[in-house]
Amino acid sequence: MIKPGATPTSLDSPAPLDRQSTTKRRAGARRFIPPAMAVALVFVIWQGVYLSGWRPPYVLPAPLEVVERLIEMLGQEKFWLSLSITMGRAGIGFAVAVAVGTAVGLSVAHSRLLRSAIGSLITGMQTMPSIAWFPFAILIFGLGEQAILFVIVLGAAPSIANGLISGIDEIPRNLLRNAKSMAARGASLYWHIVLPAALPGYVAGLKQGWSFAWRSLMAGELLVIIASRPSLGASLQYSREFSDTPGLMAIMLVILIVGMAVDQVFTRITAGLLHRRGLGAARS
Repeated sequence: MIKPGATPTSLDSPAPLDRQSTTKRRAGARRFIPPAMAVALVFVIWQGVYLSGWRPPYVLPAPLEVVERLIEMLGQEKFWLSLSITMGRAGIGFAVAVAVGTAVGLSVAHSRLLRSAIGSLITGMQTMPSIAWFPFAILIFGLGEQAILFVIVLGAAPSIANGLISGIDEIPRNLLRNAKSMAARGASLYWHIVLPAALPGYVAGLKQGWSFAWRSLMAGELLVIIASRPSLGASLQYSREFSDTPGLMAIMLVILIVGMAVDQVFTRITAGLLHRRGLGAARS
């Protein structure tokens, strides 16, 4: 029974909410289905190659065997310790790279002299393979954590710096002139105007920097094995030495999944920033 004073909108309000939830579920399914299909295709091809006998099973195991080994590893304390040490190194190295890359990017973007002096050097360091730094890092720091951290920072910082520089270069000049006309100067100008305006380019640089940091870390853990500190890279090396191909490929899957998951976080942040600023296609 409808009470006096009740409005039709109060009765109809659940319907729009239901439609919104249905739309969100469909959008979530659309995002999930393509990656799931890609993974399924990879496993089908992998199974087909395995059944063809191209390589013996002890060299190229079946997908199910690798998945079973991965599930077995997930129940082992040593695996989680290795993962935590690797992620700790990645977090510390990436944080230092962000600090260094941001400082360098702001300095180069602010000074024409610095840009002409080291702008091309930053790009050159970005294209240099991170593994090429390890002989030098080992000579300086020895076989230790510092060598790995050094190469992570050198691998990631140039990309972060270039991303920030590109973001600042794309800021409309009118915005900066208006900010300066309202007495925005120095640190206040950069904190309240420049950095927020350059954020999409900066986040894109962070995303690329993370991919370089992750690759540098994996190379470092393969080359610099610290016996007292297990890691994913060390586990890869041990699996190779003991010809444990299912274990090796299971760890490779973990490395791939972690890298893709963090990359997806940066992709979502970038898409959200662009969408809020009307610079990218809307994504449900």
